[in-house]
Amino acid sequence: MDQRTVAGASIDTVEVERFDVPLDAWWSTAGEAGWLHKYNPVRVGYIRDAACRRWRRDASRADCLKGLRILDIGCGGGLLCEPLAALGGTIVGADPARGAIEAASMHARQSGLVIDYRGTTAEALAAAGERFDIVLAMEVIEHVADHDVFLDRCAALVGPGGLMILSTINRTLKSFAYAIVAAEYVLRLLPRGTHQWGRFLKPEEIGAALGSHGLRTSNVSGVTMNLLSRGMQLSRDRQVNFIMTAERA
Repeated sequence: MDQRTVAGASIDTVEVERFDVPLDAWWSTAGEAGWLHKYNPVRVGYIRDAACRRWRRDASRADCLKGLRILDIGCGGGLLCEPLAALGGTIVGADPARGAIEAASMHARQSGLVIDYRGTTAEALAAAGERFDIVLAMEVIEHVADHDVFLDRCAALVGPGGLMILSTINRTLKSFAYAIVAAEYVLRLLPRGTHQWGRFLKPEEIGAALGSHGLRTSNVSGVTMNLLSRGMQLSRDRQVNFIMTAERA
């Protein structure tokens, strides 16, 4: 058996080890996670707005996610879990990297937030019969060993009327130039080898896979950098980063 997939059909243990880092590595804006801190306001806003549209809520309310059970698969150090919990969501953060889970749990306690962090996988949660209103897989699928198994298990975790929200990198020539050559070799924003272009998926490929499990794609938005503010923003350009929503009837 491939040693990289022992932990589960979609788990690449080499990739897990890459993200099994201590608290400071996740929460320092000056380190390798700096780009995630730039991306986080876009991710949180997109998730909040998608949820409020689906459940007809006022996105301006501080507790607009109250009562919604949300799973963040591959939660890492909890950068996304914490702001969603602050908006009232009941959050489960799952990651097979135990060090990341320990870091996330510690930071949540320091922030006074109650978040259910678990060192587990999508496969294990689905096998246990867990269901959620919203399932998140943000910057995860490009690091898994088996896309089909991963999406199958993610879809199984979405309850009736629920949402799956996923963000990743498109498989285009532009993404090779920007996400790998520029980010890893020229600007050195990420360590070399962080991404493998062959693992990137196109939005339509993900949409087709989720569609076979009863989830209908309702939105696909690109994410680009604003050259003036240096911040991330939603865009019509899906050639590199994109974020998408799929709904269960």
